Amino acid sequence: MANAQYDVVVIGSGPGGYVCAIRAAQLGLKVACVEKDNTLGGTCLNVGCIPSKALLSVSEKYAHASHDFASLGIDVGTPKLDLKKTMAFKDKVVAANTNGITFLFKKNKVDHIIGTGTIMGAGAVDVVGKDGKKSITARAIVIATGSESTPLNGVTVDEKQVVTSTGALALDKVPATLAVIGGGVIGLEMGTVWQRLGTKVTVIEFMDRILPGSDLEISKEMKKIMTKQGMEFKLSTKVTGSTAAKGKVTLSLEAAAGGSPEKLEVETVLLAIGRRPYTQGLGLEKAGVKLDNRGRVEIDDHFQTSVPGIYAIGDVVRGAMLAHKAEDEGLVCAEIIAGQSGHINYDAIPGVVYTFPEVASVGKTEEQLKEAGIEYKSGKFPFMANGRARAMNATDGFVKILADAKTDRVLGCHIIGAEAGTLIAEIALAMEFGGSSEDIARTCHAHPTLNEVVKEAALAVEGRAIHI
Repeated sequence: MANAQYDVVVIGSGPGGYVCAIRAAQLGLKVACVEKDNTLGGTCLNVGCIPSKALLSVSEKYAHASHDFASLGIDVGTPKLDLKKTMAFKDKVVAANTNGITFLFKKNKVDHIIGTGTIMGAGAVDVVGKDGKKSITARAIVIATGSESTPLNGVTVDEKQVVTSTGALALDKVPATLAVIGGGVIGLEMGTVWQRLGTKVTVIEFMDRILPGSDLEISKEMKKIMTKQGMEFKLSTKVTGSTAAKGKVTLSLEAAAGGSPEKLEVETVLLAIGRRPYTQGLGLEKAGVKLDNRGRVEIDDHFQTSVPGIYAIGDVVRGAMLAHKAEDEGLVCAEIIAGQSGHINYDAIPGVVYTFPEVASVGKTEEQLKEAGIEYKSGKFPFMANGRARAMNATDGFVKILADAKTDRVLGCHIIGAEAGTLIAEIALAMEFGGSSEDIARTCHAHPTLNEVVKEAALAVEGRAIHI
């Protein structure tokens, strides 16, 4: 493989990269995927989406057994956590998923090349691995290197006492106290895991709300529910530094607008202020690939960079940093390279927070519609009024549907409640087909299901909800 030739070389094997490689191979192209780590799947499968959901699932069951089972007539006594077994389960889930990608590569005849890829120019990639250096040529190169945790000045990460999401997934004991810097998706999910297992969690957020960018009503409801669960919040607060000593970390805090400093001493700190594109070692500048002012690879509407024949997808380019967004881009990019056409409706890409209750959104928020001067109608329905939610003892939250005031076309939906991440798919599909709130309202929904909350919210757009 010293001078291997391919139709497509994909750099990075995360959700965008491996999907792009498999789809390109399905279309009859000769494909290689370059990955610096030994396992496939990127951040998502190895130290992100998949392991975090495993821990969220385990911790949710532990919390229910600890606090809810007795009221349902189930007496299990006081549950005991074996964290070593929990982590082993998480690792087993990760291995099953990453091994699955290895199988799919073999099935689709995608060459897996382990090493760090550097773009030497259009059509040329050098890979440095354990076996030395390989030179690869390809008609098309796809950059799919994903993202990494964003650092914060004054806070030094050691992945033991001060951790990113990677370290938070591998703690060897339940910390007594945890400070989460950042009230976004990752901070709330990982904070929830450890809070359920017995940690006192304090979330520090620079903005005046958690889940910045989400629908404001959802943000307020989420904070209320998380507070009820035992999580503490310091909003409009910035972290100016940290000092780690044996067994404790001291954070220096002050108001975002400036003011008297204060100290917060905790056992562990999770830094979760966001993620940034990972472009280290790619040789982009030398290859002539342009970046924007946020360090993202600039692309046109067909994912092509400033250098013809070099493409980029996923977290490394503009748009939401979501695994499923990267997957869709990988599919379409492969089809474009193969001479086909493809399209992604970025207004219909859902986002989910996997706490309990879950939060799921798609399309525009009320704040975005108001800012754009778009007239809209809103329909809202609470889980409390749904029979299945009562039967599940999961009555927190609501569904809110936003529709164009004139055409009734669905412009957005925001859900906080049980299984929100699953419920949002119905709305995404409706939006993909240009559906209206009436289309959803007149679709028969099985009873008793949580999906009926979505139907009632659609009915509520016209003020005709039945069960409230």
